[in-house]
Amino acid sequence: MADKAGQASGGPVDGGAQAGAGPGTETAGTLDLLLDVPLRITVELGSARLTIRELLQLGHGSVIELDKPGGEPLDVFVNGKPIARGEAVIVNEKFGVRLTEVVSQSARVERLA
Repeated sequence: MADKAGQASGGPVDGGAQAGAGPGTETAGTLDLLLDVPLRITVELGSARLTIRELLQLGHGSVIELDKPGGEPLDVFVNGKPIARGEAVIVNEKFGVRLTEVVSQSARVERLA
């Protein structure tokens, strides 16, 4: 349903450790580089299987029945990996998702690798 490339905001990236900086600064600099990488966020309402015949018969006003019952949480994926579940909302006449369940931060990092 919704498919939007998100991008983390942040300050300028220094590209690495600074002269005379303490331990761990090089790792922080590397992480800063990754924080500005854009990721594709996809929200899935559900899915359906159609034959080519059924697909060709679709027209304006056709309804495709999805496999997920109404009221069930929507699945949220980042680059194809599940990271959260939520409910559909409307914000300024656009669809959005209010997150109700989020995978732990360490599990999200593992899934993105």
